[in-house]
Amino acid sequence: MPEAAIRANDLGVRFRRNRRGRKSFKDLLSRRRRRIRPDEFWALRNVSIDVRPGEAIGVVGRNGQGKSTLLKLVAGVMLPDEGAVIVEGGVAPLIEITGGFVDDLTVRDNVYLTAGLHGMSRAQIDDKFDEIIEFAEIGDFLDTPYKHLSSGMKVRIAFAVISQLEEPILLVDEVLAVGDKAFREKCYRRIEELLEGGRTLFFVSHNERDLRRFCTRGLYLDKGALVLDAGIDEVLDRYNADYGTR
Repeated sequence: MPEAAIRANDLGVRFRRNRRGRKSFKDLLSRRRRRIRPDEFWALRNVSIDVRPGEAIGVVGRNGQGKSTLLKLVAGVMLPDEGAVIVEGGVAPLIEITGGFVDDLTVRDNVYLTAGLHGMSRAQIDDKFDEIIEFAEIGDFLDTPYKHLSSGMKVRIAFAVISQLEEPILLVDEVLAVGDKAFREKCYRRIEELLEGGRTLFFVSHNERDLRRFCTRGLYLDKGALVLDAGIDEVLDRYNADYGTR
């Protein structure tokens, strides 16, 4: 078993206020830090963490403080401007509802497409297909174009697919806030099963009860900086002291 499932060293991500800053070849090849431009800001900076296999991490902070950016760096869908992140094993990301799904394809085709993009073989998808559809409770819509589904139905499909992946790290970024309470509880029970099986969890939520339910450790981000890395209760107490009870 590796010492760290995720190791991040001095992570920094810089954005332009209107659009993502483009790097020149000189910027990409150079490790020198240049001065920030007037229209740029750091979404994350100087963030270093080690996550052990099987840990459940809750990422806490106000909107726009770097929580989703951190998850995207771990997922590998974004590259840092400074520092590095090393992930041992694969990642099952539930970050954006529409990620990997195509509007004009049917639910059936999207299940095969998205699961395939995440590394499942055709035979594996065939084997898991009925279980995915049963979990999502969407059997009546198999031949419906994805674009005609509600946001809650899209979450059902996304979670049903992602939770079938056998990757050791699960990333969940607030998408489960969309949809009905009964299905959300069904998803939460599935997350608990995955944690009991030794998965590593990165969980972003504004719901304090959910954070305490799943997570033993917390990361408190504010203005792109890691303010506190401690037990989840201590992190939530500090956050509430700074910004009031949510």
